[in-house]
Amino acid sequence: MFKTALSIAGTDPTGGAGTIVDVKVFQSRGVYGMSAITSIVAQNTRGVQQVFDQPVHVLEAQLESIYSDIVPDAVKTGMLASSEVMDVVRPYIEKHRIPYVIDPVMVAKSGDDLLDDAGKNAVRYKLLDLATVATPNLPELERILNMKVETRSDIDRAGHIFLNEIGSQSVIVKGGHMEGDAIDYLFTKKGVTELPAKRIATHHTHGTGCTFSAVITAELAKGRSIEDSVRTAKAYITSAILNNPGLGHGNGPVNHFSYQEEEYETQSNQTK
Repeated sequence: MFKTALSIAGTDPTGGAGTIVDVKVFQSRGVYGMSAITSIVAQNTRGVQQVFDQPVHVLEAQLESIYSDIVPDAVKTGMLASSEVMDVVRPYIEKHRIPYVIDPVMVAKSGDDLLDDAGKNAVRYKLLDLATVATPNLPELERILNMKVETRSDIDRAGHIFLNEIGSQSVIVKGGHMEGDAIDYLFTKKGVTELPAKRIATHHTHGTGCTFSAVITAELAKGRSIEDSVRTAKAYITSAILNNPGLGHGNGPVNHFSYQEEEYETQSNQTK
């Protein structure tokens, strides 16, 4: 029987981010994908042109349709737009104690705001305590904690706050916005795990946060551990960036199928 995963997030008509990417990633990892749309976003690789936030009753209707028929094995949230949207989402996360990945989307890769000020303040208190895995990028992390994160000591402090004050089961402090190699740090109750990777010089980074968190969600839906899920996501996103399709005139999208192709080639070689 298929495992299932749900994305609650905004859209991207060019297919580089949001729910369309999440579902593509779920399917590429062998998981049946579903989505509930919070905002219709007119955006492309050059930036965000317009945002049409859906009324909260429209989101609630979508969630009720999903949960009354196909309860997901894991769920992730991305762009939630407002504190009121978080109020709609939280009861579904609380009631169905399945793995929950929160990608606290606040700003698009182009720099455009995707969450209002009240929502930026509310995300810490309304959802992060329920998170199996939280995946903020560095600017989001600093906004949530109201602190600068510039050193390894700052990173350790941030991880401690997420686990021991906020209540998340785990958090990934992503090093993509820092200088040097792209080292991510996974904090769990067991300790901290470093996940290094060489920094890739490219402007094809649109939707990397969505992709990374979606892989984790899919792997958790299949019953894998947090650490194994995160390691797979790290390998997946590295491959996706390296093998980007070269599309767009701004921050281009990544390749959501290259890692699957690499896995297939490895398996084929092993059977020869």
